[in-house]
Amino acid sequence: MHLMKAIRMCIFIRLFMLICIALQCDCRETEFNYVTCGSVVKLLNTRHNVRLHSHDVKYGSGSGQQSVTGVEGADDANSYWRIRGKPNTACQRGARIQCGQAIRITHMNTGRNLHTHHFVSPLSGNQEVSAFGENGEGDDLDVWTVQCSGTHWERDDAVRFKHPGTDVFLSVTGEQFGHPIRGQREVHGMHGVNYNNYWKAMEGVFIKTSLETRQHDEL
Repeated sequence: MHLMKAIRMCIFIRLFMLICIALQCDCRETEFNYVTCGSVVKLLNTRHNVRLHSHDVKYGSGSGQQSVTGVEGADDANSYWRIRGKPNTACQRGARIQCGQAIRITHMNTGRNLHTHHFVSPLSGNQEVSAFGENGEGDDLDVWTVQCSGTHWERDDAVRFKHPGTDVFLSVTGEQFGHPIRGQREVHGMHGVNYNNYWKAMEGVFIKTSLETRQHDEL
């Protein structure tokens, strides 16, 4: 059952990416230089070279919620995340994500949001990061702010994700899990800026910058 579900989800993601590429192939390359609302991406931790990952495996301690890890492989379908606006706030499809903007990061395969709370992470003793909610809806602890150097989140930028609810940064420090997710790295929340909490958008479907956004920038 789980295998069939994973196969169907993989097919759906591939079809979604092909359709988006077909619809956008006539656009100027500059329209794809930003991470925008609705984009589906993989996020690479630049210090440890692992991609943000989740799967339907629960933590055996702490919250017992769906685990979030880092994986080295670039081709795992469980590493796709959708960039969305925070609850009850419009995030127009194709709108550039601004530096400092509050967003949700939703796991494509399970529909749960990147989340953290005051539970201790199982390996490093930092703050646990999990995937939470159903069908993309969770609570206020699913919100992260994007910290970047310019005005908008550019695809080539290394950015940080700060959690306003608990004041930590999304981080990796290298601890590895054993069974049943052997070799995957712990992802957790840490206080303070350091090289462990920089992330870069990698593979995925980058929704082109909307016409309204381009017109606003030209004013």
